[in-house]
Amino acid sequence: MCGIVGAAADRNVVPILIEGLRRLEYRGYDSAGIAVVNDDGQLNRMRSKGKVATLAELVENKATGHIGIAHTRWATHGEPSESNAHPHVCNKTVAVVHNGIIENHEQLRELQKQQGFLFTSQTDTEVVVHQIYQHHINEGKGLLQAVREAVSHLEGAYALGVISKNEPDRVIAARLGSPLVIGVGIGEHFIASDVAALLPVTQRFIFLEDGDVVDITKEQLIIYNRQGEVVNRPIQESALTAEATDRGEYRHFMLKEIHEQSRAIADTLEGRIHGRKIFEQAFGAAAPQVFDQVQGVHIIACGTSYHAGLIGRHWLESIAGVPCSVEVASEFRYRKPVVRNNSLIVTISQSGETADTIAGLLEAKRLGFGHSLAICNVPESSLVRESDLVLMTRAGPEIGVASTKAFTTQLTALMLLVIALGRRNGMGDEKEAQLVAELESLPAKIEKILQLDPQISVLAEQFADKHNALFLGRGAHYPVAMEGALKLKEISYIHAEAYPAGELKHGPLALVDEAMPVIAVAPNNDLLEKLKSNLQEVKARGGQLIVFADTHADFPPTPGLQVFDVAPVDDSISPIVYTVPLQLLSYHVAVLKGTDVDQPRNLAKSVTVE
Repeated sequence: MCGIVGAAADRNVVPILIEGLRRLEYRGYDSAGIAVVNDDGQLNRMRSKGKVATLAELVENKATGHIGIAHTRWATHGEPSESNAHPHVCNKTVAVVHNGIIENHEQLRELQKQQGFLFTSQTDTEVVVHQIYQHHINEGKGLLQAVREAVSHLEGAYALGVISKNEPDRVIAARLGSPLVIGVGIGEHFIASDVAALLPVTQRFIFLEDGDVVDITKEQLIIYNRQGEVVNRPIQESALTAEATDRGEYRHFMLKEIHEQSRAIADTLEGRIHGRKIFEQAFGAAAPQVFDQVQGVHIIACGTSYHAGLIGRHWLESIAGVPCSVEVASEFRYRKPVVRNNSLIVTISQSGETADTIAGLLEAKRLGFGHSLAICNVPESSLVRESDLVLMTRAGPEIGVASTKAFTTQLTALMLLVIALGRRNGMGDEKEAQLVAELESLPAKIEKILQLDPQISVLAEQFADKHNALFLGRGAHYPVAMEGALKLKEISYIHAEAYPAGELKHGPLALVDEAMPVIAVAPNNDLLEKLKSNLQEVKARGGQLIVFADTHADFPPTPGLQVFDVAPVDDSISPIVYTVPLQLLSYHVAVLKGTDVDQPRNLAKSVTVE
């Protein structure tokens, strides 16, 4: 994995492929490559370790062609290197780009070695190109048929783009468990793992289904389903524009997206609220009937979305009175959960292509858990298509690998669910109106807390030489602390952990000394006094305390204690508000440390494999 672009056109496709790769850089990668069939009918492949800019310099004036494929790779099998970079080629004839993991690659590799194939990489992908070549050249089959037969031998997940110098007018694409879209132009067609790659050339897309294989030329495309039948998939117009994925005036996408949160939350709420009440049909036409049956909620998610789920659990149980469990998707799918009657399975994912989350949903459906709801940012994604109900977060493109506006819009969506289920469990109109009013006040409160940015920028200087940090919170703010720690470790590479403040005595206190910054979130709620007591334990041991506290929380600054005032906010929405300063802190620390803020090492934006 990580990014695929391909094209068949009357014009030179190399600039399109390179620009497409640039627009996929946010997904994270370690190498890049391109392959085209040139005007002499030869397959020309060029690869490089490192950034797309390096590849662009390499191919300038050295590669042209009317069909081609390109790829940014995030290492899974084999180290980051030119030899492991895609596209992979067999005998200078067939080239393949691949996202996903071929689980039976070792067995195929041994068989292919016996057949005389030579391997030049450590990747699982190389067995794919050999398999296609075997059917295409050695057995004399057309490229389309060769790909269809080759994928029948593959186990695992894949999105493929394939070209051959023997058929220099076509690109073959296939997908199973890994996203792939077709871009429809005027007299030209494209493939990509993400619509963002193709926005400069088209806004018309076809979203492939699992098992689809596509025969693409500049004039036409034919889609075959997993049964080999010709099928029509609808063409959808994307509302995104090429400018939507630009940084604008901001130094980094992450900073831009932090500052977009007030607008993103407003967009999440738009059309879902009317007259101090929520509109349940925003979840889907069948939502009222489904919600009537719900006796419990089971949330499945990964990473930042998992933290959103933990906050959602607090809300569902304390506000709506609905029992809720939350689970990391990669764990849920491999254990043997007990099926609860009339559970609502809620999956949360920014991309809607998170492999473990999708697999968790499919497992829950197989076990008969009940109806499903996806909270997602990408309407055409696999998760959305597999779910009974959907609530789109409408966060817009999120390019920075470290999620920011995805998280706060997910929380906003979860509160809408809390209200919908709370109605059925004794929540009156007055309580609903109060919660709706708080949600509607969020954009202004986010704008207010963003005014802490200059102070947080100065605070970040204290972290420049730190190697560890501890984040503390209580109740619904413990997951906020978890998210703060995740952001700091993701983009600054400082080791950071989060704990419930009440757990300090049970181990973490041993880590506290004058070199350990301890960051706490302290809203003015029922747990405030207990949190203060916990923080006194840190102060007594020389820890550096940094507290983001409600202005009414009465935290007088003292030596070893820095307090950043947060305007009063109702406890129901305070986790959303208190998340923002932690995002800013992580951002400014990363900038000072000189890390790649938008594309942190070893990480990918969409984790589409296990």
